[in-house]
Amino acid sequence: MITCQHVYVGTAGHSAWFSEDAGKGFVHPNSHSGMYLEARVWCLTAHPAQPDRLWAATDMGLFVWHETTARWQSVASPMQDVWHIAIDPGNPQHLIAGTRPAALYRSTDGGASWNLLSVPGLQTFSEVNMGATRVTQILFERHRSSRVWACVEIGGIFLSEDGGLTWQARDRGLISADVHGMAVLHRPDGSRLLLATTNRGLHESRDDGLNWTFRKIDSPWQYTRAVVPRADHGGVVFLTNGNGPPGDQGRLWRSDDWGDTWHPVELPGNVNSTVWSVATHEADPLSLWACTNLGQLFNSTDGGTTWQRLAPEFGEIRSLFWRPLPEGIRQQPHSITVRPPA
Repeated sequence: MITCQHVYVGTAGHSAWFSEDAGKGFVHPNSHSGMYLEARVWCLTAHPAQPDRLWAATDMGLFVWHETTARWQSVASPMQDVWHIAIDPGNPQHLIAGTRPAALYRSTDGGASWNLLSVPGLQTFSEVNMGATRVTQILFERHRSSRVWACVEIGGIFLSEDGGLTWQARDRGLISADVHGMAVLHRPDGSRLLLATTNRGLHESRDDGLNWTFRKIDSPWQYTRAVVPRADHGGVVFLTNGNGPPGDQGRLWRSDDWGDTWHPVELPGNVNSTVWSVATHEADPLSLWACTNLGQLFNSTDGGTTWQRLAPEFGEIRSLFWRPLPEGIRQQPHSITVRPPA
């Protein structure tokens, strides 16, 4: 079966852009496709068992993109400004979504219905920035998906050990509660290393989140956004960094030893803002995508050793995702508007 590399870019104010040819060209489904053109797309994700579906968390709720019909479907739910959605790797019917103001919702029927979860200690308002808190990442553990983590900006880290039914705070030692993302690394010696990114730097935990320690990186800025293990889970981890959101400078960092040491990765050209996200997929771990907050897009085909910058820029990027799909899966053409400027 011939597969094509589909790349999806979610923006803040220009909805989502799609590429069906590994980034050679991007198209923008227009308003007739089911999502309004000014949507803020905070998160994009999909489950390998459902190649027809792509989930989008937006400022106007949840949407599902159907590849066969090339249309967005609005998902009925009690949520409005949805910042993240995660799918249980062992069960595509089990989803957890997070919102702004911060709240967690759970579905066990593929998104047909949603229940608000009780999360002790989760605040909806922060006096630090005098604004609403927001759920920035939800992470099902790869080896045991009954364990779920939630990161909250500005609100700390929470853990569920029963698939999202009950939650407890796990943020002792964080020098900032402004948490952006995290990763759980299963190291060859059997130990677990947890990494978390905040506005004041990278943190690590070696006792399952009971205690966190600040890890200074050799960068002029300690603002970190995403920490992403490469999908082959062989010890390569990427860390995004910059001088603030959006900032006007950024760096991508790489660890080849499960997060013990870090070195900068050279991205071509002038990096215009904080490096925001990295996308990886188990189908081809050597194929990686990275973006800056202010719209630059980079691709690596050798596992992250070298990178190329793509011509289009997308304004403000908030989410990045790629996956392989069978050629010919679409039965109807896109409703297409324009292409991004070169």
